Amino acid sequence: MRVYQFRHPGWVQGREVSEPARQPSTVAACNPGSTSLRARGCDPSDALAGRASGQNGGVSRPDPDAPVMVAQNRRARHEYLILEEIEAGLVLKGTEVKSLRAGRCSLAESHVRARSGELFLVGAHIPEYSHGGSNNHEPTRERKLLAHRREIDRLDRSSREKGVTLIPLDLYFRAGRAKLRVGLARGKKLHDKRDTERARDDRREIDRAMKGRRREG
Repeated sequence: MRVYQFRHPGWVQGREVSEPARQPSTVAACNPGSTSLRARGCDPSDALAGRASGQNGGVSRPDPDAPVMVAQNRRARHEYLILEEIEAGLVLKGTEVKSLRAGRCSLAESHVRARSGELFLVGAHIPEYSHGGSNNHEPTRERKLLAHRREIDRLDRSSREKGVTLIPLDLYFRAGRAKLRVGLARGKKLHDKRDTERARDDRREIDRAMKGRRREG
């Protein structure tokens, strides 16, 4: 018990006042590193969730750097063995960006070409923007890619080898900017394609089995 001196005229000096017992904070009491969480009445999963969310009510925030997919070249991964991948930026017009944000793009008939120390996306189809008017773009125009010079030089040298080419794999937005994943690829032989198909079928069978177990459970 502590004794406080009150100097307000309406109070008597030397009056004894009981100090309420201090309650431990929820964050301190539910420290995930503690070995006695359940003894304190805390759920360890709640404590870990609080740490993961930065003590923000357990609500996780979306990752701003997570890619937002626009188009994928699924045929490329079936027809080619991907030897190396890089991420490149794109030089685009405003109407092209708006069409991409609407999810309108096809990489099916496209490829990447190295020329004069630069990379270009050739044959990709980005439809005209519906409200572009006279400022609209050519849907299949050649588009310049942005990458480090050493990456461009390395891909250019490698793509000159027999049977090796550069292909676009995925087009997506990351942190608000359009990006293209470029693959250095070699054409698959017949047995390689069969292995790919077999692996794909195996994955589908596993997915079906897992879904069936969840329904039964």
